[in-house]
Amino acid sequence: MNKIMLIGNLTRDPELRTTPNGVSVCSITIAVNRRFAKDEKGEAVTDFFRVTAWRGLGENCAKYLSKGKKIAVIGEVSIRTYETKDGKTGASLEVQAEDIEFLTPRSQGEHGDSGARYSPQDQSEYKAPDGFVDIEDDELPF
Repeated sequence: MNKIMLIGNLTRDPELRTTPNGVSVCSITIAVNRRFAKDEKGEAVTDFFRVTAWRGLGENCAKYLSKGKKIAVIGEVSIRTYETKDGKTGASLEVQAEDIEFLTPRSQGEHGDSGARYSPQDQSEYKAPDGFVDIEDDELPF
């Protein structure tokens, strides 16, 4: 079985094109930080994956996504080898997307900052959504 699940941020805006047969295909690249890996400088190690989405999925990606947006991708992974400009062989991981979920809320701006976040220090401004009641931690039975 070949199945991969990734959560990451777009490194650039999606590129939508159409095949000669009229099928839409969208190419995106996402950056995925490794959870516990650090480099020599103590910074998180990041992997980059090329993602291809076809037909309606690709059209939606091109319409609603932009650089910096967070997405979850489920698909099949393959390794593509290529020759670099200096004659060396390179490789890239490519994912054929089966499903993509947009994780950045629509209300957030271009750089992922909407300013409308709840923080525990700011409880006076927080209003529970309709049908929900805000309770204190000491009221919980566990």
